Amino acid sequence: MNNPGRKLLPFWKSKVLREMNQEEWESLCDGCGKCCLHKLRNAETGRVYLTAVACKLLDGNTCRCRDYENRRQHVPDCLDLSPDTLEELDWLPDTCAYRLLNEGKDLPEWHPLITGDPDSTIRYGMSVAGYTIPEESAGNPENYILWENE
Repeated sequence: MNNPGRKLLPFWKSKVLREMNQEEWESLCDGCGKCCLHKLRNAETGRVYLTAVACKLLDGNTCRCRDYENRRQHVPDCLDLSPDTLEELDWLPDTCAYRLLNEGKDLPEWHPLITGDPDSTIRYGMSVAGYTIPEESAGNPENYILWENE
């Protein structure tokens, strides 16, 4: 029976990550660009440090991959984010939609699925737009550590 007063929940509230189709899964990415930055892991402590050094395919202004569909041809070790690999990625930022939903939390107010604006992550200052260094010219990534991921 159809209930006209009943609101449908958005897919990220009505499905677990494993139930999402490819389009839904991809739309969870907020476009922050943090996955595309080089990370350093301290072998002794296990701590992960995010650097400003960006993958050669990341557009540092838009935080979009320049060739997302073919990225693995250019960068064979490009991140393969899936429900199966999510637990292994202890460096995902606290604001990452995949991490948040996996932890039973909601999307932040600035997320493009909430705002309807694909650039809201940049507008809210939650992306790496404007402060990345291309890997081809960076040199030692230790010189560009942004923060430690707790």
